[in-house]
Amino acid sequence: MTEKSTIPGQIMTMPLTVTSIFCHAMRAHPEAEIVWRNSDMSIDRYTYADMGRRTQQLAHALTVLGVGPGDRVATLAWNNNQHLELYYALACIGAICHTINPRLHLDQIAFIINDAQDTHLFFDTTFASLVDAVSERCLSVQGWYSLTGPDRVPEMNTEVSDYETLISGQPETYAWPELDENAAMALCYTSGTTGNPKGVLYSHRGTVLHAMGVSGGDWLALSSKDASLPVVPMFHACAWGIPYAALMNGTKLVMPGPGMDPAPLQELMDGEEVTMISGVPTVWLGLFEYLDQRGEKLKTVKRAMMGGSAAPRSLIEQIELGHGIDVVHGWGMTELSPVGTLSVPKWGEDKLPDDDRIELKTKQGRALYGIELRIVNDEGQTLPHDGVASGMLQVRGHWVASSYWGGAGADAFTADGWFSTGDVAAIDPKGYLRLTDRTKDVIKSGGEWISSIDLENIAMSHPDILEAACIAAKHRKWDERPLIVAVRREGSDVSRADVLALYDGQIAKWWTPDDVVFQAELPHTATGKVSKLHLREQFADHKLPTDN
Repeated sequence: MTEKSTIPGQIMTMPLTVTSIFCHAMRAHPEAEIVWRNSDMSIDRYTYADMGRRTQQLAHALTVLGVGPGDRVATLAWNNNQHLELYYALACIGAICHTINPRLHLDQIAFIINDAQDTHLFFDTTFASLVDAVSERCLSVQGWYSLTGPDRVPEMNTEVSDYETLISGQPETYAWPELDENAAMALCYTSGTTGNPKGVLYSHRGTVLHAMGVSGGDWLALSSKDASLPVVPMFHACAWGIPYAALMNGTKLVMPGPGMDPAPLQELMDGEEVTMISGVPTVWLGLFEYLDQRGEKLKTVKRAMMGGSAAPRSLIEQIELGHGIDVVHGWGMTELSPVGTLSVPKWGEDKLPDDDRIELKTKQGRALYGIELRIVNDEGQTLPHDGVASGMLQVRGHWVASSYWGGAGADAFTADGWFSTGDVAAIDPKGYLRLTDRTKDVIKSGGEWISSIDLENIAMSHPDILEAACIAAKHRKWDERPLIVAVRREGSDVSRADVLALYDGQIAKWWTPDDVVFQAELPHTATGKVSKLHLREQFADHKLPTDN
């Protein structure tokens, strides 16, 4: 028998690169707007075409500096035009944009600059003192650049140059090199909640596919008729890919700079007719609390994406029912470039009664095309997607990390090609993911698991609870028992008994928290999540009333 072979398709093959996004944006949407808030809180704007000319000037300037393929160039910057220009110029010349989270500990920042071996670093003036504190420890950095003109360079101990002088006079067109779509273009580090941060090296191909994935009509539905304001910082997992998805679709891009408080956010959202916003639940808690206290609503926002940590039901209800804004709840990780799932109702599900529809949106959603999910038990056996079985979540896909920079954390990657996320989850027959915990946060009471996320959501269903976290507290008999740490709304006198009463009839009796304590605020990580590590340290010696 003659062996058959496949026949190649007669379709052109073009590399999937960030350069292709840039060139398409300049050709198809030159008039689209980019708006940003500067470090002095003033607001500026220009068009895609303006951004394109400056980006190509920057590309020439970087080349003159000797920056070339594979070189890592770091940023310590807010969401603004110069940061966006660095995103594209570095990627399109074949270099790697290394975004640094300035909220990390100083030792961690020094560690990741040295680990990445960054050759140059660009920074906003608000981070001048941080640069002074680490510059002598970072011997690979050949030049430090303030994202200003020559008249705004801050007085510093570190010898710095300025961005505007660097690009001034450079040609406004650049002959972009032909790049391998599998080449690296961005380096993002994890938040380092346990041990040193680990680097994730994004590829051109993965970034383009991710941008296409999140843009889809069943997900963020970005178009040239939208104005998107990512509150998620550009120094955190490439702002969830929105700087790429926006330019791919001709979306007006509005960037808040350092103005992350509710008042300046509202000003930008209303003034620039923003239709889609994205950020972590902590940001939306503050914004919508501020709006409710003032009896105001956002004028044009239609969709609010939230991720980074599980969104409490009370917050989804507040935004959807109180403000008429469609919540898109998602899940992802730095290792996923970073979006893996989004909770957008299927046909007919958007017509469900409010209670059922909101309940659906408390789930982290369905996998985007290009992402596969599975859950496994302690022995590595795959568990059914029946909505009941709960196990360790693993993922693989077109934009999922295959390893960490420098070979760190190799045990997170399985022999059969999956990434172990560290999350505990269930997946229902329709493909909806529900996180029940992080493996490091799960509460093991008498050998049985208790979901801290479920207990947090119930606590936050009380109208006078602004924010709540559930951690494991030591118990002599049961080893661990749930402890709720909560923040009251201003002027409230909600009590421990009031919170505990919420659990009656909603959960198994033995899941009920053993104690509730109140404090003025909860600690947060560098990425805006509640820091349970700090809470566990703070309450390491907490005496539970049941531990007699």
